[in-house]
Amino acid sequence: MGKLGSATQGQDNNFNLIRMAAAVAVLVSHAWPLSYGRGTVEPLQGATGHSLGMLAVYVFFLISGYFITASWERSAGLSDFARARARRILPGLAVALLLIAFLLGPVVSDLSPRAYLAAPATWSFVLGNLSFFRPQFTLPGVFTANPYPAVAGSIWTLQHEATCYVVLALAGWLGFIGRRRLPVLAVLYALFWALPHLPYRIEMWRILSLPFAVGVAAHVYRRAVVVSLPLMLALAGGAVALRGTALAFPALILGLGYGVLWLGTVPGGAIRGYNRLGDYSYGFYIYAMPAQGLVALGSPAPTPFVSIALGLPLALLMAVLSWHLVERPALARGRRQRAQAICNAPTQAAPASSSDRPA
Repeated sequence: MGKLGSATQGQDNNFNLIRMAAAVAVLVSHAWPLSYGRGTVEPLQGATGHSLGMLAVYVFFLISGYFITASWERSAGLSDFARARARRILPGLAVALLLIAFLLGPVVSDLSPRAYLAAPATWSFVLGNLSFFRPQFTLPGVFTANPYPAVAGSIWTLQHEATCYVVLALAGWLGFIGRRRLPVLAVLYALFWALPHLPYRIEMWRILSLPFAVGVAAHVYRRAVVVSLPLMLALAGGAVALRGTALAFPALILGLGYGVLWLGTVPGGAIRGYNRLGDYSYGFYIYAMPAQGLVALGSPAPTPFVSIALGLPLALLMAVLSWHLVERPALARGRRQRAQAICNAPTQAAPASSSDRPA
């Protein structure tokens, strides 16, 4: 049995593929409400209490918690960490929002182009979603005849992910992201979970922060965590056995999280060839819903099958373009700027290690 730490060194793993599979799962799950209307039961929802789309979101947050913790450990401080996160998220999101609002919107809106562009909601769609904390999922007159008129509903999770980044950075800056002090943070987090009757947005963050926290803990203790098929099966069995109890959700996240880490590190061979293609999951996640909205708009009787069959290739095309034309160049530019800053920095101003940060 190998250790998680050695198995996740470098990029020779399956996490890009898992993220892409999760993005496709979100598209599949959304095909039901986008075809039949909001409130339609999505795949797996009746059987597990969680839709396929929500399970996929848990996977995103689990993987994010693991690798964003690694990003924090590599960073030279808060500002360096913030710049790295902004380079990964903002360029692709900004371009997507501009294309949706000012290319797609005027073409399909029920309003005239002049009325559409004059509507405040057109502009707040871009600015509010870029701020993360003022999300807006519809545009004036866009997809109003569809069973579910959301244009970019999937991005509701970004505000919660950004909050996880802020909390992680603050905890790291205070010295809690380490093997000795993480248990103290875990106790505080458990007390937060004991609070009842939280407002909706805070409650949703609490739910999504759990897989993120499991990912953080897995990275901090990666040199002690074993990668084992029997352990994965045991945790999956525990999640099934505890369904319907007060421990059902933590058991689900623990079992799902360990399963993702196992799948991300153990299966090898030809499957690793996917890494040569690119990281298309983020762009796919953003463009999936507007692509499916277009399909619903052009279908006299939209069905989930049509939504998936036509929406998937359109979203994939946009994701490929986003990665190669926007996301990857932004990341490469950031790496060059950081390397240049390190080369130009005085030798006595070397980046602080984690032990130099405030305790």
